[in-house]
Formats: sequence, C-alpha cells, structure tokens
Amino acid sequence: MESSALVYVLLTAATVLLGLCVENREYVPGYTGSGRSMGGVSGFGRGIDRPSCAGRGMEGASGVGCVRGMGSYTDRRQARNHIAVFAVFCLMAGVSACRIAVGNDYWVYRDNFKLIAQGRYVSYEPGFNLIVKWIQQLFGYDHYLPVFGFFSIVTVFFFVRALEDQGSSFAVSLFLLMTGGYYFNSLNTVRYYLALAMALYAMKYVLRGEYGKFVLWILAGALFHKSILLVIPIYLLARFLAAAKLKKGHYIAGGILIVSLIFGQRFYQEIIFYFYPYYRNSIFDNGQLSYVNIAKCVCVMILCGICYRRSLREDLNNRFYFFLNLAGLLVYCCGSFIPEVSRVGYYMIISQVFLLPRLLEDMREGMLRKLCCCGVIVGFTLYFLFLLRGMYAVDVRLLPYLNWIFN
Repeated sequence: MESSALVYVLLTAATVLLGLCVENREYVPGYTGSGRSMGGVSGFGRGIDRPSCAGRGMEGASGVGCVRGMGSYTDRRQARNHIAVFAVFCLMAGVSACRIAVGNDYWVYRDNFKLIAQGRYVSYEPGFNLIVKWIQQLFGYDHYLPVFGFFSIVTVFFFVRALEDQGSSFAVSLFLLMTGGYYFNSLNTVRYYLALAMALYAMKYVLRGEYGKFVLWILAGALFHKSILLVIPIYLLARFLAAAKLKKGHYIAGGILIVSLIFGQRFYQEIIFYFYPYYRNSIFDNGQLSYVNIAKCVCVMILCGICYRRSLREDLNNRFYFFLNLAGLLVYCCGSFIPEVSRVGYYMIISQVFLLPRLLEDMREGMLRKLCCCGVIVGFTLYFLFLLRGMYAVDVRLLPYLNWIFN
C-alpha cells in the first residue's frame, strides 16, 4: 500500500475527530419526529446532558438567568456544530472534487461528457445530462474537472446533511459512513452515489410521515440514477411495518415474499432486464453472493436482538432502520440473480450508519456494551483496511489517489 492511501486514512481520522465536536443529539428528534411508535418520549432523549441551573443562586432560582444562560449555551453549541460540520464537508468535498484519474469509470465519464456536449445519445438520466451540458457550456467543451467537482460537492452535501439531521451520534455515524466505504466508493459511479446520498437524506421525511416530500426528493434523485425509485416502496413498507403491531398475516406475507424470491427469480430477473436490458449476459449478471454484506447484516440483526427491549420495541425510528436492514439481508441472501445486487442492498443497509449508534447508546453500561462498541469499531476498521487493499484492483482503481493540484 503506497503513500497516497494515507490521504484516505488521514481524511477519515480528521473528519471523525471533527465530528466529535458536533453535539446534535437534542436536535435530531426535530428532524426525524419523536421516534416513538407506541407512546412515551423520544428514544433520543435518554441520556442527554442538558445544562443545569443548579448552583446559579437567586438568578438561577428565578429562572430568568437560567433561560438566558441556556440560550447562550445553545447558541454557542449550535455555532460550534455548524463550524465542525462545515469543516467536515470541506475536507470530504475537497478530496473528492480535486481528484483526477481516480476510479475505473473516470475516463468513461469524461468521454460521455464530450458526447453529451455534442448532443449525441448517452444512456444517462436526463437530469445528469442537462447539468453536464450546462457546465460545459459555462466552462468550455471537454472541461471535465468542473463537472466532477460539481457532483462531488453535491453528493458530499447530501451525505453530511443526512448525518447532521438524523445521526444522534454524528461522529459515530460519520465513522461508519467512511469506513463502510460509502463515501470512498462515491469517487466511482458518480450518478449512483449521488442518488444513494439523496436517498439517505430523504429518510427523514419518511420518519416524519411527510411522504409527499419524500417522493419528490426520490423523483429528483431519479433524474440522476433511476435505481433510486426502488426505495419508494421499500422505505414506505419499512415505515408501515415499523409502526404496525405485527400479526400472523404479516409473517405469512413475508414468508410468501421469501419463497417468491427463491423460486421466482427468473420472473423478477425479466422485470429487471426490461428496465436495464444492457445487464443481460453482462459481467454484472454473474449470480454472486456478497458474503461480507450478509455478515454485516447478520451481525446487526444479532445486536438488534440484544437491544430489542431498550431500543426497538417502542422506538419507531429504530424499528424503521431495523426493517431496512432486514430487507437488505433478504436481498443479499436471495437476490443473487440481481445484477450489481450490492447497489440495491446499499439503499437499505446504509441505514446502519444511524441504527448502530442508537443501539449502542441505548445499551446499559457494562462489559456487554463495551464489547459491542469494540466489536463495531474493530469490525468496520478491518473492513476499511480490506477496502483500501482492494482499491488498487483494475475494476476499482480508487488508488493511487491523484489530484489536479499536485499531479
């Protein structure tokens, strides 16, 4: 592993350290709803340290000084949050936007940018084509760096904003996003990861029950990669199951779905090939299983079982993330017939960046919690190291990292 890999390692370390300065736990319920499906207070509220008026004398007893003090404290904390989040955004966007010749599809995109500018047919979604054409009209023909820069900034914006709005532990969620490879893989497959970031951002509207806004954001994402349309039924179904008291009929329907995925694969495959005919008999139509993603989902399911009483039984948000993880496990186990199945599964299992911190926060203090925290940190760190090693592969080529400033 050569020196440019340190760029990714140092970026991960620096952003997570900055993330530790973000205290947004009290603000998350306002973005995602109360989080309680069966009454009670939000699951986010447990363990929150709020400024106390104790020891403030008569001013504190009157309440006036306490309110003013809390207001000042809150303003300072919000300012610190905004500065830290903006710094995280700048670092991530800078590394992504300044890259050159990074990613196995980098030069393929560059060639297609030229075709788009010439008005020739390219099998990209219309929103992407329009923006590419507009940027090249603004900067000049074959100026591909501003195009990559624009989409890098927008993708990182949605990732970071989603973590700020929904991550009750911003630093841990950011650590999972980085070490889980979602950010680094966005240096490849530009259109898909923009759609993934928008889907992550739009989750909050599902949790708040603002389904119109959710659908509008997903339709906007479909202008860049139409695979995002899958999340409309999946996220809405997960939200329905999270709010429902599961009965016998729900389990029967789930069993029928699993059986259909096992014995009706040809039927589902023909539907996929109708929308994506170029995947038929391609290198992506290989029927491979993603054992790593299956293992990740299984470990999360085990942790959910351990934390069921404190985190899942009455918390709608956690239950929503749980059902998304369950759907991801189902896709990875039974959906090997789906070309590039990992892309489908990512729309579901990326919710782990929100679910895992919430589960760990809700666990009782003790040895079990320490073991689970260490397990998550070590597991994702090892995954990140293996990811770095694989970045040199010819079908990935995220390393060596080059940028147009120094190279």
